[in-house]
Amino acid sequence: MANGPAPFSEIGKRAKDLLYKDYNFDHKFSLSIPNSTGLGLIATGLKKDQIFVGDISTLYKSGNTTVDVKVDTYSNISTKVTVNDILHGTKAALSFNIPDHKSGKLDVQYLHPHAAVDSSIGLNPSPLLELSAAIGSKDVCLGAEVGFNTTSASFTKYNAGVAFNKPDFSAALLLADKGQTLKASYINYVDRPDGFTVAAEISHSFSTFENRFTIGSSQSIDSKTVVKTRFSDDGKAAFQCQRAWRPNSLITLSAEYDSTKIFGSSTKFGLALALKP
Repeated sequence: MANGPAPFSEIGKRAKDLLYKDYNFDHKFSLSIPNSTGLGLIATGLKKDQIFVGDISTLYKSGNTTVDVKVDTYSNISTKVTVNDILHGTKAALSFNIPDHKSGKLDVQYLHPHAAVDSSIGLNPSPLLELSAAIGSKDVCLGAEVGFNTTSASFTKYNAGVAFNKPDFSAALLLADKGQTLKASYINYVDRPDGFTVAAEISHSFSTFENRFTIGSSQSIDSKTVVKTRFSDDGKAAFQCQRAWRPNSLITLSAEYDSTKIFGSSTKFGLALALKP
């Protein structure tokens, strides 16, 4: 719903994306091949230290139904079938992994002009149940989520949050980690031709009384190049440069410096290449 609240998982996501999205300190390659018939192919490879892992997935779309099948280097097969608009504003997704016969899961999402509800249930004799909901509007929303393990009869999570969104800024307050952590985030879109944006995230742990903060920025150098920076109180500074060297194809360079490291390398570099013909 255009004027309704976003799902609970979207609370604080704008600032989180600026601070953390696309930062990659390994070597990653992905190739996407769309097809006009509705069948697409995506190949992904990741080299981390001396280990290389990869997967190939096919994406098929027909009407309101999408089927995504992924096979990785360990011969695991992941399948997800998504059906949109079963009822007005409702989406359902069935997912399972092979050979894990206990991995089946059913997700249902319902969007209303004043509410967004997400539910998940494991398709096994002792399922994990999850439910999240947000009420309000696209400008102001209040939400919560809960997870329950039927095997141990215990809660796996319970979190709550509130968000305030405007075209030029967004602020969010989250009570996470079963009420043990309070997080506040803020992002501001500065009215400048280069799209300069700043974001900050602050967290406080009630159990350890530890405070953490991270600040970052994003800015367009030209129409095809975006530069991001990130600084945190643990002495780490990160830099990212992402360039669209051709339509729908991105090359991303990431670097991080850890000022607290005395022994070993204090700098990490990563390169990601995404191709889409």
